[in-house]
Amino acid sequence: MKTKTQLMQSVAAVDLFCGVGGLTHGMVRAGIPVMAGIDLDPACKYPFESNNDAKFIHQDITDVLSEDLLAVYPKDVTRILVGCAPCQRFSRYARGQNQTTDEKWAMLRHFSRLVEGVRPTVVSMENVPELTNHEVFARFTNLLNMSGYFVTYKNVFCPDYGIPQLRTRLVLFASLLGEVKLLPPTHNPKKYKTVKQVIGKTPPLVAGGIDPKDRLHRACNLSKLNLERVRVSRAGGSWRDWPEHLVANCHKVKSGVNYPSVYGRMEWGKPAPTITTQFFGYGNGRFGHPEQDRAISLREGSLIQTFPKSYRFCPEGDEVSFSTLGRLIGNAVPVRLGEIIGKSIINHIGESHE
Repeated sequence: MKTKTQLMQSVAAVDLFCGVGGLTHGMVRAGIPVMAGIDLDPACKYPFESNNDAKFIHQDITDVLSEDLLAVYPKDVTRILVGCAPCQRFSRYARGQNQTTDEKWAMLRHFSRLVEGVRPTVVSMENVPELTNHEVFARFTNLLNMSGYFVTYKNVFCPDYGIPQLRTRLVLFASLLGEVKLLPPTHNPKKYKTVKQVIGKTPPLVAGGIDPKDRLHRACNLSKLNLERVRVSRAGGSWRDWPEHLVANCHKVKSGVNYPSVYGRMEWGKPAPTITTQFFGYGNGRFGHPEQDRAISLREGSLIQTFPKSYRFCPEGDEVSFSTLGRLIGNAVPVRLGEIIGKSIINHIGESHE
C-alpha cells in the first residue's frame, strides 16, 4: 500500500479551460500536483502561474493535440485530466435560446477527444447542472462508458461543502479503476458558511472607494439614482421594496416580475447568491453589500469564491479592471469545490492501491 506522500508523487493532473486557477488551486490543496493549465484567455496567465506551481499554456482547446498533453505529464504517473468547459450556453442564463450552432457547444467534444487520446486514469469535469439536459452531455458520457470508464455525476449544492454561496454545480467523475465517490457533505444547513463569516471583517467602503491597503478591495461607483436605490434597499429584499419613483420602467411591465433578485442586498446570516461575472454591479443581481451603500468589492467576490486573500489576480502596478477581474473571478471554479474534487480523486486512487 502506498503512503499518502508516495501517492501524491505518483499522480499528476492537467487542467483544461483552467481560467485563473480555481480548480487547480483546489486540486493542489488536496495534494494533487497540477502540471499545466490551458486556456484561451491571456489574462489568466498571471494569476494562474503566480499562485500555482504550474505552467499556463495560452492555446485554444480546439488546437490542442493529445500529444501536446502527453508531453506535459511526467513519465510513469497516474494521469488525471480535469476541466470546466465554457458553460454559459448551457446555463439557464441563456434564457432558453437555441445555442446549438454556437462553437462553445463543441468544447465538450474537444474534451472527449483529448480523453480518448490521452487515456487518463481519472477524468473530472465541473459544469452547470443544465448541461445534463442536452444531447452533447449524453454523447460525452456514452463515449466515456464505451472507452471503459466508470462514470458518475452529481449536482453539488455548494453550501454543503463550506462554500458560502447558493450555487449548484454539476461534478462528473470518470475512472478506469472503478466508481469515484464524491466526499460526503462537510456542512449541514445549521453550519453553512455565511456572508458575514466571509466578508464581515473587510474594511468599510463607499461606492467607488478603494481600500489603500488592498487594491482589489474596491467598489464600483454608483449613479445618483442607484445610490438612492441602494439606500432604501434592505438585506434580502428587492426593488419591490422601493418607492414607486425609484422602480425602473422595465420592472413595471409584466415581464419585469421575473427579475426579483436584481438590485438586492445580500444577507449577513446566509450564504451569498451565485457569484457571476457581473457580481461587482449593484443592478446585476443580489450583489449589494448587506449594510454599506454599495455593491460588493472585487476582493469580497473572490473571497466568496473561496480564493484565499493572498491570491494574486494582477501584477503590481497594473490597472485593476472591474470587467476583466469580474469575468475572471466570476468564471472560476470555487477553490473549495476544486479541493473537494481533488480529495475525492485522491481517496479513489488510494483505495485502488490498497
